[in-house]
Amino acid sequence: MNVVEQAYRWLNDPLNWTIPGGILDRLGEHLWLSAASVLLGCAVAWPVGILLGHTGRGGGLTVTVANVTRAVPTLALLTLLPLTFVGFGSPAVILALTVFAIPPLLANAYTGIREVDPEVREAARGMGMSSWQVLAKVELPLAVPYLATGFRTAAVQVVATATLATFVNGGGLGTIISQGFGLGLSAGGGQVLAGGILVAALALLVEAVLAILERVLTPRHLRQRRRQAAADPSLGAA
Repeated sequence: MNVVEQAYRWLNDPLNWTIPGGILDRLGEHLWLSAASVLLGCAVAWPVGILLGHTGRGGGLTVTVANVTRAVPTLALLTLLPLTFVGFGSPAVILALTVFAIPPLLANAYTGIREVDPEVREAARGMGMSSWQVLAKVELPLAVPYLATGFRTAAVQVVATATLATFVNGGGLGTIISQGFGLGLSAGGGQVLAGGILVAALALLVEAVLAILERVLTPRHLRQRRRQAAADPSLGAA
């Protein structure tokens, strides 16, 4: 029996789905770790990106922070954090994945606010709106598509990377893969492949669902402008 056949049989065994520590349990852990990390990343990155975008300052800082956090290897953080007061388990995983989620969230929040048409801002101020009213009633609604794009990117990246949680006893679908390796490739190769398939399928599902939500949240006129810019780059530059 080859590895593909082993993976097919492993995935089609009901016990592998329902037993304690099976697929459903690991899937729940994976989703919890991913959701907590992305939401914590939003709580950190969005206020900073939105504020810097609104003031028009800190563009260089935003790029620097995004690049630095992107350059930090998640596996290295997962290795170091358990040696601190954070310890092993979910807290270390969530903190490491939060750092990984921040770059796209921060960059898209900043870009979304800065991409608002300056004439729209001036018109809002001409109507007597205060700076915070311009942010809340004009800039933020127009930046929603960018926020949604950053959220989608961060979510998909985190879902895929959360597989590494198994290295610090954090659970998730990566545990299925590590257990397969523990059995040896001859006996557990099918389980390793099955775990990889589950992670890939989950990432693709999250991508598809969030892409639909992003499309729903993007106003029609902005979708048309994006299509026109994609068809004729000179329009986007204008």
